[in-house]
Amino acid sequence: MKNFSPSPLNRRQFIKASTAALSLASLSAMGLDLADTTKAYRVGVIGTGWYGKSDLFRLLQVAPQVEVVALCDVDKKMLDAAAEMTSKRQKSGKKPAVYKDYKKMLSDTKLDIVIIGTPDHWHALQMIDAVKAGAHVYVQKPISVDVIEGEAMVAAARTSGRVVQVGTQRRSTPHLMDAKKKFVDTGMLGKISHVEMNCYFPMRDPLNRPVGMVPDFFDYDLWTGPAPLRPYDGLPHRRWRAFMEYGNGITGDMCVHMIDTVRWMLNLKWPKKIYSTGGIYEQKEAKANITDTQVAVFEYEELNCVWQHRTWGTSDNPEYPWSFTLYGDKGTLIGSTMQADFIPVEKDGRKIHLDVVYEKEKYPADITEPDIELNAAPATRQHMLDFLSAIENKSKPVADIEEGHISTASCIIANLSMKLGRPLAYDPVTKTIKGDSEATGLLKREYRAPWTHPL
Repeated sequence: MKNFSPSPLNRRQFIKASTAALSLASLSAMGLDLADTTKAYRVGVIGTGWYGKSDLFRLLQVAPQVEVVALCDVDKKMLDAAAEMTSKRQKSGKKPAVYKDYKKMLSDTKLDIVIIGTPDHWHALQMIDAVKAGAHVYVQKPISVDVIEGEAMVAAARTSGRVVQVGTQRRSTPHLMDAKKKFVDTGMLGKISHVEMNCYFPMRDPLNRPVGMVPDFFDYDLWTGPAPLRPYDGLPHRRWRAFMEYGNGITGDMCVHMIDTVRWMLNLKWPKKIYSTGGIYEQKEAKANITDTQVAVFEYEELNCVWQHRTWGTSDNPEYPWSFTLYGDKGTLIGSTMQADFIPVEKDGRKIHLDVVYEKEKYPADITEPDIELNAAPATRQHMLDFLSAIENKSKPVADIEEGHISTASCIIANLSMKLGRPLAYDPVTKTIKGDSEATGLLKREYRAPWTHPL
C-alpha cells in the first residue's frame, strides 16, 4: 500500500485547506475559541515525567491564562526540573509548589484541573481522589490496570460531576478527524466488515539490569504504591512499561489507542467477545515480562477487529508500523499517527492521501522541547481544547472516562483471555465475565498494603 499514485489535487494545498477548515469547524462545534478560554483555572500535575510535562505544556499553549500552582512526583530531581521548566513556560513566571505525596497536594491546594501522567498502576486511585477533591481530570491511557478499577473511575466521575478526559488523543488528531469525516461518515468505505490493527515497534526492554540501591532522591516504595514491589534495578521511568506489574503490556499501551480510534470512527461500544493468544516467543533472555508476540480479536456484530503486535522482526508495511485498517466493500482506509490513505475498490477510483499536521510555526516552542512527540502535539492541543470546552459547557469530552474505560478494559480482557486460553465476554451491567467465575475473579487484582482497591 505504499506506492500510491498522487492525487490530482496539490497535496500541500489540500492539507492546508482541509486542516484549516477542520480546525475552525471543530472549534466552532465545541463552542470554544481560544479567545473564550479566559478562566484562570488552577492546575496541578501528578507525575512530571515525559508525558506529564508534555500534556501540561500543550495545555499552557492553548490556555496560557491558566496557572500551574502545584506539581507532584516521587522523583525529586525530576520534580524540581519540571517546576523550573514550568515557571519558564507559564505566563506568570511563577514556580509551582512541589509535593512528593499527591494526597497532600490535593488537600493543601484547591485545584480546578489535575493532569495525571503517572504509570498506569496509579491512575485509578489518583483520578478518583482528584475528582473527590473537586478537580476536573485529564488522565493518561490506559486508565487502569484492572477492569474493576475502571468501573470505579467511571462511577467516581459521574458521582462527582467532574469532567474526565482520557489521553486517547487520536480522537483529536487532525488528519484522522478529517479521514473519519471524509471517508467513514460519508459512506465512502461502504459496509465495513473487517478491521486490522498492529504495532511492530521494538518496545520491550532488552536488558537485565542488576539489582541495586535506591537513590535518596527517589521514593521507590511510594512510586510502586498499590502494585507488587519488584526488586529495584534502576530508575523505572519509561521502562516500567516492560513489566505487567505496572501496566497491561503492549496491548494495553498501544492497542488501546488503535481500538479506541476504531471504536470512535465506527461508533462501537463493548465487544461481544474477546479472544487473544500470544506470549514471549523470541526475546526470552530479557527480564521484561510483557509479551513480544500477541494477537487479539475483538468481536462485534458482523465485524472482527483484529490486533497484532511483535517486538521483533519487520513490519509488513514500513510506512504503517503502528496503524489501523478499515476494510469496507467500497474502499479501505489505513491510518496512523503520521498519515492516512483511502484506497477505493474501483480500479479507476482516486486514491487520497492525508498527512500529519504540524504546527511548528504557530508553536515554535515545539521545536526545542525535549522529548516532544511533534506529530502528537497538535492532537493533544486539540484534545485539551475539547477538555476545556467540556468543563465550560458541563458536557462530556470526546474521550470521556467511560470511552477510555471501554477501550482499556477491552485490552485488559484480551490479556486475561490469553492467560486463560479461552474467549471471554464481559457484561458491563453485572460487571462479570459471562458464565466464567474464574475469569470474573481476575477482573480485580490484589493491592499491596496499605493501599485499598477502589471497588
